Amino acid sequence: MFTRILIAVTLWTAPILAQQPQSQPPVPAPSSTPAADAKTNTDEKGQGKATSKDRLFFALPNFLTLENANQVPPLTAGQKFKVVARGSFDYVQYPWYGFLAGMSQAQNSEAGYGQGAQGYGKRFGAAMADGTIENFVTSAVLPSVLHQDPRFFQSGHGGFWHRTLYACSRIFITRGDSGKTQINYSEIFGSSFSAAVSTYTYHPHEDKTLRNTASVWGTEVGYDALTYVVKEFWPDIRRKLRKEKPLKTRILEAPAQSGPTHP
Repeated sequence: MFTRILIAVTLWTAPILAQQPQSQPPVPAPSSTPAADAKTNTDEKGQGKATSKDRLFFALPNFLTLENANQVPPLTAGQKFKVVARGSFDYVQYPWYGFLAGMSQAQNSEAGYGQGAQGYGKRFGAAMADGTIENFVTSAVLPSVLHQDPRFFQSGHGGFWHRTLYACSRIFITRGDSGKTQINYSEIFGSSFSAAVSTYTYHPHEDKTLRNTASVWGTEVGYDALTYVVKEFWPDIRRKLRKEKPLKTRILEAPAQSGPTHP
């Protein structure tokens, strides 16, 4: 269910993005950029921001995605838990889980929940618990224990398929807190652990099988991979929707900073 929704979004955006010319690697921004460059992940002092305030399609929390980020400090364990909690309990999540529960009820998936208001309530609670557990395990708990960086660093350069493969590869590759590339154990083992926890605790008895656990794990990994693809191209989609120029163009067109003038 999750995967079908994001597949639809990806297929909708792919023709638009495929028409774009191959972009170049990001150009370092000058020490003072126009106010319109609010999405460049730098604060008022020119230092890298640890997280963002961005939202996918202006709604869904996208706080662990950084655009045009070069050198940024690693997140502390406290920061990892804080940003995951901020996203997991964001006000937008509740109608989102309500929508997913409605889709599940319409398809009568996990029939053990039943129908009617009681069945819908169980599906809503399960959808919220599934998302919250996976978010915390893959982006806060294991990254803190294994010293891995849970953020997605947007590539922003290369052709459509190059960027798509980059986004999908983040399922298996991530940064460590040291800045070095590592195998993404937090995602691989975190998603399998959260799938096992949810399947063998509050899901219907008839679904508590190893086969269903593997299916849930595969769905979660596929959902996360597609989410990374959407995150990679979201800045391009946002600029098209807002009819903004790319960051590189805005930097090149910005007037040069001149020194103080003397009478």
